[in-house]
Amino acid sequence: MRKTTFILPIIVVAIIVGLSSIFVVDEREKALVLQFGQIKSVKEEPGLGFKIPFIQEVVRYDDRILSLDTETIEVTPSDDRRLVVDAFARYRIADVVQFRQAVGVGGLRAAEDRLSSILNAQIREVLGADQVTSDTILSEDRRILMNRIRDQARASARGLGLDVIDVRLKQTNLPMQNLEATFARMRAEREREAADEIARGNEAAQRVRALADRTVVETLSESEREAQITRGEADAERNGIFAVAYGADPEFFAFYRSLEAYEVALQGSNSSMVMTPDSEFFDYLKSDRSQRDQLDGVQQDPGTADNAQVVDDQPVSETQD
Repeated sequence: MRKTTFILPIIVVAIIVGLSSIFVVDEREKALVLQFGQIKSVKEEPGLGFKIPFIQEVVRYDDRILSLDTETIEVTPSDDRRLVVDAFARYRIADVVQFRQAVGVGGLRAAEDRLSSILNAQIREVLGADQVTSDTILSEDRRILMNRIRDQARASARGLGLDVIDVRLKQTNLPMQNLEATFARMRAEREREAADEIARGNEAAQRVRALADRTVVETLSESEREAQITRGEADAERNGIFAVAYGADPEFFAFYRSLEAYEVALQGSNSSMVMTPDSEFFDYLKSDRSQRDQLDGVQQDPGTADNAQVVDDQPVSETQD
């Protein structure tokens, strides 16, 4: 009984000492075994590790890719237009021994403060370099500038045992006091471009209209010329036909032309005409007696009226005693 009383505490103490000498490293971690602040061993592979209980301690660090957002800063490119910039970085602890020696007991908080200072310094240096303007920063060349910031920050962060994997600019804006002036300049530039486009469009429209007008005039002139030629040829052919017809039977031709004149003169309600009795216009509408009287030399009384009235296409001579 007395022996059991002494053995049980020894067993319990042995178990406690055994458990405290064992530690587990996760696959997402790296561990350092410290003895009085001095690094005794490094455990980078996942699994079990051993340490001296109560004398040595284990410090674990995250082995995953970590993220860091920088504070907003103002930079001045070579064209003296200030920009408000902030960025974020992806990094990881590449060398835990160097990391512990660089930051000490501060851990990740101290490391991120120093890395943030490095990033801000590199951002100012790269974006404020010669030949780098605000337009360059806001253009497709932005990727080249971000890669340059990453490379320079990576070189500076190696002393902290960190590996900077990537750096990206989240936003690049103008300060509020410069924003309205920039918008006004952009509006003026766009209005100038719009005016140039409108002027070029009007010029092109004028050329098209002038070409169309010239084409219309040329087409009408050509058509009119061809029409005049056609009309002249038709008139010549018509006159030739009339000449042949007149030569074949002059009396019939005169009769036919008189009928055409009657048809034109006596249209619609225009059926009354006033003319002298000796007019040749109605020679073919007069009676045979009247024609014989004219052939026999019958003359009217001097008191005969100078005018004759034709009613319903029949001439009537009026005499006065």
